[in-house]
This record gives sequence, structure tokens and C-alpha cells, in this order.
Amino acid sequence: MTAILDQLRTAPRSVLGKLPGAPSDDDETRRPLPVSGMLAAACTLGVGLAVLTTLTLVGWIAAPRGTLGAGLPGVFRTAAQLWLAAHHAGFAIPGGRVGLLPLGLVILPAILLYRAARWMARDADLRLRLPARLPKNSPKEQAGARRRAQLVLVVQAGVSLAAPYAMLAGLIALVARNEITQPFIGEALLSHFLLAFLAGSLATARMIGPWRVMLRLLPERVRALTVGTAVATAVLLVAGLALVLLAVVLNFGQVRQLSEVLSPGFVGGLLLILLQLLYLLNAVIWAFSYIAGPGFAIGADTLVAPTGVQLGTVPSLPMLGALPESGPVPAWMMAVIAVPFAAGAVAGVMVARISPSPSYEAAPLWGFLTGITSGLVAGVLAALSGGPIGGARLATVGPSPWEVALSVALEVGVAAGISAGVTNLLLLNKRARKPLDKAAAPVRKAGAALARAASKVGLAESDPRPLPGHWLDATEADTQEIPVIRDDWQDEHASAEAETLAQARPRPAGPDPSVPRPPRKDIVDESDDKGGHVIYVDPYAWDRD
Repeated sequence: MTAILDQLRTAPRSVLGKLPGAPSDDDETRRPLPVSGMLAAACTLGVGLAVLTTLTLVGWIAAPRGTLGAGLPGVFRTAAQLWLAAHHAGFAIPGGRVGLLPLGLVILPAILLYRAARWMARDADLRLRLPARLPKNSPKEQAGARRRAQLVLVVQAGVSLAAPYAMLAGLIALVARNEITQPFIGEALLSHFLLAFLAGSLATARMIGPWRVMLRLLPERVRALTVGTAVATAVLLVAGLALVLLAVVLNFGQVRQLSEVLSPGFVGGLLLILLQLLYLLNAVIWAFSYIAGPGFAIGADTLVAPTGVQLGTVPSLPMLGALPESGPVPAWMMAVIAVPFAAGAVAGVMVARISPSPSYEAAPLWGFLTGITSGLVAGVLAALSGGPIGGARLATVGPSPWEVALSVALEVGVAAGISAGVTNLLLLNKRARKPLDKAAAPVRKAGAALARAASKVGLAESDPRPLPGHWLDATEADTQEIPVIRDDWQDEHASAEAETLAQARPRPAGPDPSVPRPPRKDIVDESDDKGGHVIYVDPYAWDRD
């Protein structure tokens, strides 16, 4: 897709360059941003529909006749409906609606939109429109103005891609209608606009620099909340994925039995595996809700939660065989509720490190606010992961958004508030010591200067005498005589004074280092275990007497 877009980018400029009198400046030949956005949106829709049409055609050949539409027009209509479902746009069917759509299918349009947005940014030369970098130590007003200009350009790029993309999606929704399924045009327009706006904004902001530089476009507090919310959500999603994999391993026999009952064949089996992979993200969010406490439902009057399981007849999807059996849950499963608190603790540390609070009371409040934002994100994910499958009993499938949001907000918020408060307290204490160290530095320098001045006028010794015995350092140990207690020593104080004076006198040049020294007989061998010990004499003991 990028190669096609690059040809669209270079072709008009090459034609203009051949015209007589045409300006050669790149600023004159580049397209306006809305035109580049329209081309990117059209190419994204074309490539995406081509991929889904190919997969639908393979399924139409392998499946029984009429399952995926009657003839090639029916195949294309089914592919268009899959494209709308990839943007989480629901359908109305006789007796109800379909809202339980695979979130994994969103990856296809998201990747295409991101690549198309990168091409749009290059085609419109948005890098040249970005504000120039400011020198270091620039005023905060200039830095704030530059940040606002960057954000305005990012929003313009997102709207330039999202607006035509949503209008084309409305046309696809009209084409995909038939007597059974009728897409909701309002949901299609909104979902396409939001996804394209997000992809276009991220792709344009990525031109500014790495991801950590993109975060700097946000104010410090907003950046701290964003990172804390992302960390808490990521921890919960990883825990949900681990729980799903564990459930599949423990109940693999049931999953295999459901697969054998369906007997889809080789091609149908591959498509069934692909369908379950697309629903894997939904299952992870359901496990995420299970860990948070509220759990999820597989139909009316059902519940799968750490407090108990109550199930009825479930759809014949093999991955649903990993669900636990109805009845009480083992007590050790209640330990999963500790995961949101751990996620909140990690998020609180991140919030306090990114944006420390000058007061002790503010940090826990910002940590609790991180829990609230994490709860809102969890509620949105819960709403996207569930939905009805027709009417009657399957009108309620998935977690309850408001219950998940409330549980995550309280669990993550409390833990994040405590960890943010403790981390902020440690950071403030560490920062409080720095001014004291800086204030003491001039005093230490002044003391060292006075000591040097006193040594010059004779008030202090500039070259203190070496200390004997255990006062010797590593460099003097090879040249100083080691004091040894002898039997003929009578006066301890006199011997210590004589030893000190002997060490202070200049000594003649030592022997040639190439000639080996004879062994010393007056040194006690410490390796000799005959009860002897090396005794070091304190030459200043007489001062204390």
C-alpha cells in the first residue's frame, strides 16, 4: 500500500516538473493536507476491502452454499460487513442486534490507517510545518506556544484523514445492507472517524520524535496520568492473558471436544482458528473483568466471577470450553483480586516519579485520580468487548461496563494513592537533602582553605609525621618497620616514642629491589598457630595517661 501511495505522491510532481514554466520549488507542488488525507483514506479502504474480500471468497468456496452470500455480489457484501465489524460498528438483525464483534479484527484497519497517515504526513511535508526547535533555557512561554502549535498540527492531520474516511464508510454501510443484516450508519460513521483520527494523530506526532518525545507534548500532570493509566491497564491486560492461557491449558480436553463436534474440515478449521484468534482480545478483557471482581456473563442470568460461577447453555465456540463449571470457585482463586492492587501500586510509583508533588497531601490525590482514569479505560474496554448476539437470552454477553469501571477505579485508585504518597515522600526527602549538601559545600571549601593557609604560616603541620603500627597505609607498609614486642623492652612509653622518632627521620636509600631480601627473624609469623599474636603498640597511650 505504501508503494501505491508513493506513486500517487510522485506522479503529479513529475508531470508538473515537465511543464514549461512550472515552478520547481517543492512548496509549490506539494498537495494540501486535506487532499493527501483523502487519497490516504481511499487507499486504506481499497486495500482493506481487498484483503477481506479474499478471505471471504476462500470461506465461501469452503463453506456450504449460501452461507457467506449468494454469488460474488453476496461475497462482496459480506466482506463489506466484515470491514464495518472491524471498526466495531453493530448490525440490526430480525429479533435483535449483533454487538459482540471481534476486537482482534480492529488490528487490520488500524495498521493500514497508521501507514496511510505516515504517507499523508510525508506527502504534505508536515515536518516542514512543525515549529522549529528552541534553544536550551528558552522561556516557558515560547516552549508552551511551540507545544500548542504542534498539537494543532497533529489535530489537523487527524481530522484530514478521519473526515473523508468516515464519509467513505457511510457509503460502504449503505452498500452492505441486505434483507437480514442492516448496519447502523451512525455507529459506522463514529467508529471510522475515531479510529482514523487516532491513527492520523499518532502518525503525525511520531514525526516529531520517538514515543517518549511525543509524551512531552502533554503537560507534566497529564503526562503522568497518561503513563500511570497505561501502566495499570497493561498490567491488568497481561494478567488477563495469563489467566486465559491457564484456563485453556486446564480445560484443553473440553476445547478439543467442542472442536471435534463442529468438524469444520481443513479450510473451515483454519477459518475457525482465525475467528478464535480474533476474539482472543475479547476473552482477555473478560478475564481482566474477572480479575477485577465483577466478572462477566454468557447470557441472561449467568455469571462467571471469583465469587462463583453460574452458567447455562453457551454458544458452540471451542474457546468457550475453557470456562469453569457451574458451582463454587476454589478459595485460592480469590487471590486474583490482588492483581489490580499491584497494578495500582506500580502506576502510583510512575505518577510520583514523573511529576512529584511539592506537598505531601497532593500526591495521594493524583494517585487516586490515576485509578479513576484507569477505571474509565477499563469500562470502555469492557463495553467494546461485549454486546448482544441477537435477542432473548444472548442479549447480555460480556462484562458490565459500569461495574468494571467502579471496581478498577477503587482498587487501582487506593493502591496508586498509597504508593504515590510514599514515593513522593521519599523523593521530597531526597530533594530536601540536596540544598543542605549544597549549602555545606562552601563551608567545607572554606575549612580546607584555612587549613592550607595555616600550614603556610606554621600554625599547622603541612607534612604530618607518619604514624606507626596499624596507622600505616598500604603504600607505607612496604617501607616502614613493623613494630614487634621483644622480651628486652622494659619501658613501653619509651619504646613507643623511640619508634615514632625513628620513623620520622629520613632513611637512606633502600636496597636494590632486584636482590631478594633475607627473611626477617624478628617478625612474628601469623601463619604459625602456636598461640603467638602480632601486637601493635599505641604510641599515644602516654598522652591519655
